[in-house]
Amino acid sequence: MQYDLNARNSRVGRRHFLKTASLSLGTLGLAETSLPAATPQPSLAQPSRLRLGTVTYNIAKDWDVPTIIKNCEATKFEGVELRTTHAHGVEVSLTADQRAEVGRRFRDSKVALMGLGSIFDYHTPDQEKLKRDLAATKEYILLARDVGAPGVKVRPNGIPKEVPKEKTLEQIGHSLREIGIFGEEHGIQIRLEVHGGESQLLPNIRRMLDVADHKNVGVCWNTNSTDLDGDGFDHNFDLVKDKIFTVHLHDLFDETYPFRRLFTRLNEAGKTCFCLAEIPESSDPLRVMRYFRTNFLAYQNLL
Repeated sequence: MQYDLNARNSRVGRRHFLKTASLSLGTLGLAETSLPAATPQPSLAQPSRLRLGTVTYNIAKDWDVPTIIKNCEATKFEGVELRTTHAHGVEVSLTADQRAEVGRRFRDSKVALMGLGSIFDYHTPDQEKLKRDLAATKEYILLARDVGAPGVKVRPNGIPKEVPKEKTLEQIGHSLREIGIFGEEHGIQIRLEVHGGESQLLPNIRRMLDVADHKNVGVCWNTNSTDLDGDGFDHNFDLVKDKIFTVHLHDLFDETYPFRRLFTRLNEAGKTCFCLAEIPESSDPLRVMRYFRTNFLAYQNLL
């Protein structure tokens, strides 16, 4: 019988391949069992618990409550912070029945009334004005309770140059504690917006929170350019990360702000808070809101 050299070489080649492959797989298996498992790294590929909403300043400033609900539902925005003085008219002048109607409209919708946005601040050196703002804040807290909003946004609006900075920071902190205690009595969170000239610097915000020293007082992170000042974004974020209750987002196309890093840090911290679009009004607001939501999801790898 004629010996087929090509067939023999083919059989030897197959045996060599199978033997080599078996050894390789065995070695790989040994490596997998002998090496320690890698520590999972936080990733935006993990499900985000952040929720998207809007502030009625400025894009929705001319909308009444039914329009706010209709437009948020159409664009899949889950919540809204109603800013005082705007067309929706959710103000302390509402009667008990009107307050109940506002709450009912939101409860019957897919949109959460997640907060009220005040313009009260506590940095003024005028002590009579400070008393009036504190009293007005308490009325606004009662409004939030009556319409079913779980929180009220307040703010500093600067550091007066004629007063030592530390004195102003302590005044703001003591004011926050007073309304924090009142808010807790009525089930309403106090959210300090990172706002206003020198007062928006995160070390100053941290000092206000330390003076307030109340679990019901937290921060509304405001995506300011000054978030990158001093020792940088991560340092400033760490100063208040344990107290972030809500977030205001400005235009997500702004490449000078580290939005992806912000969302990464919020997710790493396990935040479940609302991130609220605070963007200019538009002649085509629904289109803008849809684009905003797409960018919000894309930054978190959720598309």
